Amino acid sequence: MEILRTIEEVRKLAARWRQAGERIALVPTMGYLHAGHLSLVKEAKQRAERTVVSIYVNPTQFGPNEDLDKYPRDFARDEASCREHGVDAVFYPDNAVMYAPDHSTWVVEESLSQTMCGLSRPTHFRGVTTVVLKLFNIVGCDVAVFGRKDAQQALIIQRMVRDLNIPVEIVVAPLIREEDGLALSSRNKYLNADERQRALSISAGLRSAASQFDAGERSAEALAATVRTAIEAAGGRVDYVVVMARTTLRPLPLVNAPAVLAAAAFFGKTRLIDNIFLDP
Repeated sequence: MEILRTIEEVRKLAARWRQAGERIALVPTMGYLHAGHLSLVKEAKQRAERTVVSIYVNPTQFGPNEDLDKYPRDFARDEASCREHGVDAVFYPDNAVMYAPDHSTWVVEESLSQTMCGLSRPTHFRGVTTVVLKLFNIVGCDVAVFGRKDAQQALIIQRMVRDLNIPVEIVVAPLIREEDGLALSSRNKYLNADERQRALSISAGLRSAASQFDAGERSAEALAATVRTAIEAAGGRVDYVVVMARTTLRPLPLVNAPAVLAAAAFFGKTRLIDNIFLDP
């Protein structure tokens, strides 16, 4: 496995692979890898001969009062995980490599990014789409794998690729949970024992809503209320609980089409997201 710090190193290695006729898969991450990330690596390895994991805590997707400085980092641990799981190269740039001092060009998606996380984090997705397109251009990948926990992000990336005619196949891999139901996230590290226990209310609320849906409930308001009540009863602060059409991320008052029931909530200072898919 190679550790690459510069764009030139990545392009040189990728060119060699392409010359050999090998497909390249990219797994973009911000590091502090967990089983969810490693499931994306497994998916990537099934779809290409070569797998690159990028590890970069992208500053442009953090707001001014968010957790950029304290976002968990442990490159030695991440490197060991990548080696263990057969990754071919890790791209580990610093900010000077990724952004010029007078950087002024952005990639902006103007529809899907206006709801859900886009409301409380208005510059977040601009940073995501910009850095992802930069990574696509640097690596020259054939396929890129994202996780379904960030369902809105995945849909936005798919839209960007479609709208800008980017020749990269986007794969969205299943959401991975802890045994007790908590969606895997690097930010789970922030939770103390009490907060973590209470944070289980998010997945518990989603499961309860899914049971209601399976029993015939189609009211988005009723399904969202089930999740919101569970979170608030556990002392969580709800950012949003919404039912959205899965292709447009527009509100769906009645679940009569494929939908995503998504939640974002704070436990302590930690903001967590989770979702389930609803199929009538």
